[in-house]
Amino acid sequence: MRFLGIDYGLERTGLAISDPSGSLVFPLKTLRLADFGTRKALLDALAAIIRQEAAEACVMGLPMPLEGEETLICRQIRNVTERLKRRVAVPFYFMNEALTSYLAWEDLRQSGVKEAKRRQVLDQQAAVRILEAFLAEAERQGPSFLTKADVAACDNQPQ
Repeated sequence: MRFLGIDYGLERTGLAISDPSGSLVFPLKTLRLADFGTRKALLDALAAIIRQEAAEACVMGLPMPLEGEETLICRQIRNVTERLKRRVAVPFYFMNEALTSYLAWEDLRQSGVKEAKRRQVLDQQAAVRILEAFLAEAERQGPSFLTKADVAACDNQPQ
């Protein structure tokens, strides 16, 4: 199953894609809101990418704080997800993305990527981490993990 990982942000949205078997994850691209003018245009472009890449499911990063209370950005990501679900007919899952941007920055730094380039691809790398974590959890839990009917069932948030 081919998955698209999404690290949604108010200014930039990083994307990562899995191979058709869902075992390898690759950075795809970064969408900048400034390049689209409106959030609606950005979401239309994101829906087009989901279709173009033949993604069979999407994984949205959800930045759950350690206290477990949802923040404004969590609610915004849930709202964006609902808007995307009206544009494309694929299941959407949430994955806790706590610290993914920090860890992605460290991955890139340790790989020797220059700071200017790191800034350009940081959101893609965060999307890679989100999708890799989701796929690892799906493998750990087995087939029932992906058959849960409710998107919220895969939130993986602290209880």
